[in-house]
Amino acid sequence: MPEKKFDVIIVGGGHNGLVTAAYLARAGKKVLVLERRELVGGCSVTEEIWPGFRVSTAAYLSSLLQERIVRELELERFGYSVDAKDPAFFSAFPDGRHFFMWQDPHKTLEEIAKFSTHDAEVYPAYEEHLEQLAQVVEGLLLTTPPEFPPRNVIDFLDYLKLAGRMRKLNRKQMVSLIKVFTQSAADFLDEWFESPEIKVTLATDGVIGANGGPRSPGTAYILLHHCMGGVDGKRGLWGFVRGGMGAISQAIAASARSHGVEIRVNVPVERLLVRGSVVKGVVIEGGEEVHAPVVASNLDPHVTFLRLVDPKDLDTEFLESIKRFRIEGTSLKMNLALTGLPDFRALSGAGPQHRATMHICPSIAYVERAWDDAKYGRPSAHPLLELTIPTMYDPSLAPPGRHIMGIFLQYAPYTLLENDWDTLREPYADHVMSLIEEYAPNIRSIVQARQVLTPLDLERRFGLTSGNIFHGEMSLDQMFVMRPVAGWARYRTPIRGLYLCGSGAHPGGGVMGAPGYNAAKAILKDAGMPSHNGRGASLWSSPAK
Repeated sequence: MPEKKFDVIIVGGGHNGLVTAAYLARAGKKVLVLERRELVGGCSVTEEIWPGFRVSTAAYLSSLLQERIVRELELERFGYSVDAKDPAFFSAFPDGRHFFMWQDPHKTLEEIAKFSTHDAEVYPAYEEHLEQLAQVVEGLLLTTPPEFPPRNVIDFLDYLKLAGRMRKLNRKQMVSLIKVFTQSAADFLDEWFESPEIKVTLATDGVIGANGGPRSPGTAYILLHHCMGGVDGKRGLWGFVRGGMGAISQAIAASARSHGVEIRVNVPVERLLVRGSVVKGVVIEGGEEVHAPVVASNLDPHVTFLRLVDPKDLDTEFLESIKRFRIEGTSLKMNLALTGLPDFRALSGAGPQHRATMHICPSIAYVERAWDDAKYGRPSAHPLLELTIPTMYDPSLAPPGRHIMGIFLQYAPYTLLENDWDTLREPYADHVMSLIEEYAPNIRSIVQARQVLTPLDLERRFGLTSGNIFHGEMSLDQMFVMRPVAGWARYRTPIRGLYLCGSGAHPGGGVMGAPGYNAAKAILKDAGMPSHNGRGASLWSSPAK
C-alpha cells in the first residue's frame, strides 16, 4: 500500500496544534495531527472521570481565546459557546466579610466601597489604565516577534513598525507599560489601592501559574496577561465553556477536519526524523515512519528538543540555551464531584458566590508566604485556592442534583526538598480540604469523589515538563523576542522545516490559540503562501454570507 503523503505533521493535538492544523488546511495543505492520548485538546479537555461527571480536568476557564480565531475557524458553528461569569469573583475573608466583583461596574464599586471609598473612586481609572495597556500588548499576541538581535535592515524595520504601535501612548502610559513588564503585581497594585482585600483579589491574576509570588518582579505582566481576553467582545471577562474546556478543542478539531485535516489519537511520537539539519518526518512509537517536509511541534521546548531530537542535530549553544529555559511548575489541580454546594461562613446558603471564581487567600502577605514555602521546595502550608463550579452554568456536566468543583492551587512545587508527590498527593489533598473547611464547614460532607493532579501528575498526564502549565515560565527574559530563546522566537528552529506552535513560543501560555495561529503564518510564509491580502484581510476567513 503506498505511503500517504502529507505536507505538514503536527506533533501534539493540544488546542494550539489544532489551530495550526486548521489554518494550514484552509490554505490547502495536507495536514496530519498525531496525539499520544486518547483524545485531543492537551490541557483543554473534558473527561468523564466519574460516571456522569464530565470534568475540565486541567484548564477550567476561557477568556484568552482570540476572537479572530473564533471567527475565522467558525468555532461557534462547531459548538463553541461561553457563559461569562457573573459575578466574576467572590472572596471570603476570615473575619466573616466577603467581597464580590460583578459585570455591572456600579455593583462592583458598591462592593469596593465597603472596604475603601478611596479604592472605589480610583477603580474606574484603574480599569481604563489596564484597558489602554492591554490594547497595546494584545496587538502583539497575533504578531511574529522581530528578529533578535537584528541582523539586517529589514530586521530594523520590523522594530520601527513595533515602535509605531506605541505612538498612541503618552509619556505616562509608556512609563506604565515598562513598569507592568518589570514590576511585581503587589507593587503595581500598591500604586492604586489601599485596601488589602481589594489588592489580593486583583493580585491573584498575577500569580496564577507563575513561578513567583505577588512581590516577585514580572508578576504585574502576568496580571495584565490575564486581563487581555474577553467574552462576547467584553474585555476582562472570563467564562465557562458549555460542555467543558474540551468543547474548545473539539470545535477546533471539527473545523480542521472540515478542511481535510487527519487526526490520529493514541499515537505517541518517539522521535523526529532529521537528516542534515533538515526535518523529514517523525517516527511513531513502535518504529513506523511518517514523512513530511514540515513538522510543527505543539510540545514544550524541553520535550521537543531534549527528547524528540538527537543532540547531534543541534548546535551546542542552542542546546544549552534550551536546557536553561526555565520550566519548573508550581500549580496543583483538584477536581471534586459534589452532592451539594459549599456553605461559606462569610455568606451562607446557595447564592451568587457559587457562580463566581471563589478565592481563599485573605491577603497579599498570605500569598507571599505561600510562595515562600514553595521556593524552598515545600508545598504551601496555606496556599492560594481558586474554586470554580462550572455546573452552575452548565448542569449537563454532572448528574441531576450534583456538581463539579475545580480547585486550582498555588503553590505546589514540582521539585520537593523532601519526600515525593506520589507519597504526598493524598495527604496534601486532605490538608487542602481542611483549609477549605475553615471557610466552608460542610465541604467534606458533600464530596462524592476526588481527583488530585500534582505537578508530577500534570507532567505524566498532559506531557507538561515539570508540570508547568505555560510550557515555560512567563518572565521578561523568556517572553516575546526571548521565547523560548534569543534568536529563535519566530516559530522556526535550527532544524529546517521544524517549527514550534505551542505555548513555549510567543505569546506564551493560556488557552488563546495565538502561538498556533502565528506558527501557521510562519509556515505559509516560508512556503511562499501569503496569509493576508494586500489590504490586511485574512485569506483564511470564511466567505461573507
